[in-house]
Amino acid sequence: MKLAIDAMGGDHAPEAIVKGAVEAADSIEGLEITLIGDESRIKPFLKGQSNLSIIHTTEVITADDEPVRAVRRKKNASMVLMANEVKEGRADGCISAGNTGALMSAGLFLVGRMKGVERPALSPTLPTEDGKGFLMLDVGANVDAKPDHLLQYAVIGSIYAENVRNIDEPRVGLLNVGTEEGKGNDLTKKAFRLMQEAPINFVGNVEARDLMSGVADVVVTDGFTGNVTLKTIEGTAMTMFSMIKQTFMTNFKTKIAAGLAKNDLKKLKDQLDYSEYGGAGLFGLSAPVIKAHGSSNERAVLNAIRQACQMVEQDVTMTISTTLEEMEQKEDES
Repeated sequence: MKLAIDAMGGDHAPEAIVKGAVEAADSIEGLEITLIGDESRIKPFLKGQSNLSIIHTTEVITADDEPVRAVRRKKNASMVLMANEVKEGRADGCISAGNTGALMSAGLFLVGRMKGVERPALSPTLPTEDGKGFLMLDVGANVDAKPDHLLQYAVIGSIYAENVRNIDEPRVGLLNVGTEEGKGNDLTKKAFRLMQEAPINFVGNVEARDLMSGVADVVVTDGFTGNVTLKTIEGTAMTMFSMIKQTFMTNFKTKIAAGLAKNDLKKLKDQLDYSEYGGAGLFGLSAPVIKAHGSSNERAVLNAIRQACQMVEQDVTMTISTTLEEMEQKEDES
C-alpha cells in the first residue's frame, strides 16, 4: 500500500505533516509513504525509515492562490506532484492539508472522477455525544446540487460508513428544515423520494439541532448548506470553550476549579475535534483523496493516513463504483 502526501500543505507544515507520516510509517504494516516537498525542510524530522521517501520540490500552492489557475500553472507544486503520483499509478491514494479548492481541482484534473459519479463530495466525520461521529457530505465541493447528486452522496456515504467506519446498516439522513416527509425546498423533496428507493438504510429528514446527538450515521446535503453547518459547529465549539475559559478565570475559586477540571475539559475538547476521526474524504474520485484540516497536528495527520489506508484496504472506490453502476442498470431496466 502506497500513499503520497503533500508535506508542504497546512498551517504547521512540514513539521506536523512529516512527524505524522513518520509515526504512520512506523506503526502501519505494509505502508509506503512518499512525501512531496522541500527536502531540506523535510529531512530534519525523519528517522531513517526505509518505507518513507521524498520527491523534492520547492514550489507550493498557498492559501491565497486561485485553485484552478494554481493547479494548471504550478506544475511542480507539492500538491500537484502528489496527485500526479496517484494518476501515474505510483500511489494508491493521497493526503494534503493545503488549499481545499486546489486539492479538489487537482483531484478532478489529475486523479479523475470514478465512472458514474457526477459530482464528488467533500466529506468529514463530525463529532457526536457518544463519540461515534457522523459523516456529512457535501460540505463545500459543490455549492449547487441536483437531487441525483444528493442520491449519489447518500450511497457513497453509506458505503464508506459501512466499510471504513465499520457501521452495520448505517442510518442515512437528509438534512432539512423539519423531520416530516414533504418538508423543505424542491431539491430536498425530490431527493427524499429518490433516497426512499435507494439501496440504503434511509431514516428520512433530520434537523441540524439533532446532528451531534447522533440522529444519523450519514447526513446528506448540498455543499452550500453543508459548509454553513460545518462552520457553525466549528464556531460554536470554539466560542463555547472560550466562554468556559473566561468563566474559570473570573476569580481565585474558579481558577482552582479549572485546575481540578483541566483533564476532563481536555477530553471534552478532544471529543469535539473532528480531526480525531481523520480528514475529509473527497469522495467520488477514482482513488482515495483525503483533505486533512489546515491546522492539523501530527496526530491528525496520522489519523488521516489511517483513514486513507482503510479506504485502500477495503477497496471502497470499487465498491462505490459497482453499486452506482448496479443502480443505473436497474433504473434503465425500469
